[in-house]
This record gives sequence, C-alpha cells and structure tokens, in this order.
Amino acid sequence: MVTYLDMVVRGRGASSVPEHSVEVLAARAGVPIPGDEDQRANRLAGLGALSGLLVGVGIGAAVGVARGLGWRPGMLPATVIVGFGAMAAVDGPVAALGISDPRTWAAVDWAADVVPHLVYGAVIAAVGRGLDRNEVCD
Repeated sequence: MVTYLDMVVRGRGASSVPEHSVEVLAARAGVPIPGDEDQRANRLAGLGALSGLLVGVGIGAAVGVARGLGWRPGMLPATVIVGFGAMAAVDGPVAALGISDPRTWAAVDWAADVVPHLVYGAVIAAVGRGLDRNEVCD
C-alpha cells in the first residue's frame, strides 16, 4: 500500500523490476513465458506481483516461526530487522541478477525502497505483539 501511495503522491509509474526479475529467472531456468507480446507482458506483470506477495508472506511466516521459538524483540528492533530483512530478500537477488545496482540509486530511490519495507516490518512486528497479547489457549 505504501508503494502505491508513493506512486500517487509523486506521480511515478510502477517499477518494472519485479517483471524483469521474473523474466531473468525464467530465462536462466529455461522456462518460457508463453503468449503473444501482450499476453507475455501480462503474465510477467502477474508473476512479478505474485513474487512480491510470496516474499512478503514467506518472511511473515518465518517471523511467525521465529516468534514461536521464542524470538520476542521490541517493536523498534523487530521493525528494523524484519523491514531490512525483507529489503535484503528483494534487493539482494535484484542486484545479484544484474537487474539493478543499488550503489547507483539516488536518495529518493533509496527512500522509495526503505520506507515501504520498514512499514512492512512495523506491521509484522505489530501483528506479532498483538497475537502475543491475544493468545487463545485450547
């Protein structure tokens, strides 16, 4: 949501990085993305969005497992750890695949990347704390 609000506020277009990442990974794996030009572009857009959702759900699940094993940092440390962990999970492969080089990003690019990931980290941290306070015993 924060990314889409940023698009509204700054009037910027959507990033093509998720689609390009899927395209590069599919090519390296030898998996074709079928369809004519429009269908292929639509499939890549859908797969790019799904990949972001999968990363978010996967990190949320990993945090849930960690909390189940006793990891209980405070709100601020959890926000930072989860937020920057999510950022690394996305930006690391993007850099490794040569899709983008974070070393060349301007401050506004970093802000557009850091802010939504920290908001994500804060939401995950808040949900964890809320679940701790509202545990249901069977």
